[in-house]
Amino acid sequence: MSSPISIAVVGGGPAGLMAAEVLAAAGHAVTVYDAKPSVGRKFLLAGKGGLNLTHSEAFEPFVGRFGARAAQIEPLLRGFDADALRAWAAGLGVDTFVGTSGRVFPKDLKAAPLLRAWLHRLRAAGVKFAMRHRWTGWTEDGALRFDTPDGERRVSPGATLLALGGASWPQLGSDGAWAPWLAARGVDVAPLQPSNCGFDVGATAAHPAAPGWSERFAAEFAGQPVKPVALATEGFAARPGEFVITATGIEGSLVYAASSALREQLARLGQATLVLDLLPQLTPERVLAEVRHPRGSRSLSSHLKSRLNLGALKLGLLHELLTREQMLDPTQLAAALKRLPLTLQAPRPVAEAISTAGGVRFEALTGELMLAALPGVFVAGEMLDWEAPTGGYLLTASFASGRAAALGLTRWLRAA
Repeated sequence: MSSPISIAVVGGGPAGLMAAEVLAAAGHAVTVYDAKPSVGRKFLLAGKGGLNLTHSEAFEPFVGRFGARAAQIEPLLRGFDADALRAWAAGLGVDTFVGTSGRVFPKDLKAAPLLRAWLHRLRAAGVKFAMRHRWTGWTEDGALRFDTPDGERRVSPGATLLALGGASWPQLGSDGAWAPWLAARGVDVAPLQPSNCGFDVGATAAHPAAPGWSERFAAEFAGQPVKPVALATEGFAARPGEFVITATGIEGSLVYAASSALREQLARLGQATLVLDLLPQLTPERVLAEVRHPRGSRSLSSHLKSRLNLGALKLGLLHELLTREQMLDPTQLAAALKRLPLTLQAPRPVAEAISTAGGVRFEALTGELMLAALPGVFVAGEMLDWEAPTGGYLLTASFASGRAAALGLTRWLRAA
């Protein structure tokens, strides 16, 4: 019987750990290298919000969430879809449930028990872990280089699987430092950009001299949600939901969902414009009738509160984004309540984003997720050039790509 082949998995997030599990099950000697003192740090952070593992949406619309890369992600998900992920979690003793929004969570809404059970199973399967090993590229003879507390370490495995994440939340380990090292070796890497991110607002009709909210508005409303509301922009059909005011702009679920379309507008035009429906539950005709209703001695704010139940935050938005003349014109005001334009000037920095777009282009890979320019080096997870909205899609594709890359690596070794 041949000796196990030594495999280096670089990166201890969901994609790397899933790859390690599959590789160990295939009989390989697997070591997971990670820059941090422990693995799964971003995974644990996601658990603070309840650990949205996946989504119960049907397969076809689920795949459609991956937009321009749906064709490349589909075969990965066919190998390991949302149901498979739930069954895998159950195998670790973690039952899941479907929330009212269709999102899937562990019943205890925690990430730590799942990660502990997973690591126990990985160690029992023989997977080794080398912590505080920060990968810094390759030596001239092709060995992996790691910075460690004891100095540089060089490793020459039989094959390598990279699962280093994107560039969001760099304090948790995914800082995107790998991108120039791969590019220098002939790998086509799309620039890493923020995805599922917030945006800074530009100049407004009420405050045209400088971008951003007024100091008064930011001080009073930063951190508060705008709801109910609907949001639309070029390439993103109107969708109801909510978002949050920040000190410099906006963030939250609706904004994250539209982030790809907004980012493309910014790249093309230097600014992006979205349209807000502050009263999605009412028709334009109803809104106009209520605004035109005689208000007598009441202030405009009191009138809008009484007739349309418009709260202080939405009133504040109107004052930020409309001129005084527009506010006092019933027709223009009613139109703005249903179609309020908001200009954005920039996404927030990539380090603040939930995830990143860009990375190793699929065109640089073989069908086994191996780098065509670097035989024996496979890639998985958020390093790949894809993006998806929050809601469980990101995690599911990370798990699925880790599994697919590990299977591809195993097939490549058998054929070698």
